[in-house]
Amino acid sequence: MPTDDRRLAAYLLRRVDHGRVASSMRALPFLAAARHIVDGRRLLLRMHKGGGHPTACAGSVVAYGADNLNSAAPADALWSVQLVGLCEPVEPTPDQLHRFGPAPRRVDGAPYEPVYLRIDPAIVTVHLTEGAEDGAERHGRS
Repeated sequence: MPTDDRRLAAYLLRRVDHGRVASSMRALPFLAAARHIVDGRRLLLRMHKGGGHPTACAGSVVAYGADNLNSAAPADALWSVQLVGLCEPVEPTPDQLHRFGPAPRRVDGAPYEPVYLRIDPAIVTVHLTEGAEDGAERHGRS
């Protein structure tokens, strides 16, 4: 991620652990939660195999988004990052597995089966919202 937006996106994505990947399955759009780590110019994802979402993502152009909308302190700037790029299966290195941390035991009642994917971003978008000094604007009070 060499440009300024890409550097900022990488910095922000390192501050949160999870986001949402968007693609389509059987011509219908879907969003699926994923754990992510930034690895150089790429984003690595860990997803649950169940539901077929990783299979639908692999080999496709996907969008991935993450933000701090629910975790920012009242005076903090809000941000969101979106990446669009080709998604491919990947076998993580031992260091990458360590950086992902422990996986959940179950998802939707089923044993968690991790699948690892890599996104090579072609488009990176960062949105920053600043100015709600006491947080009143963010919480519908003005």
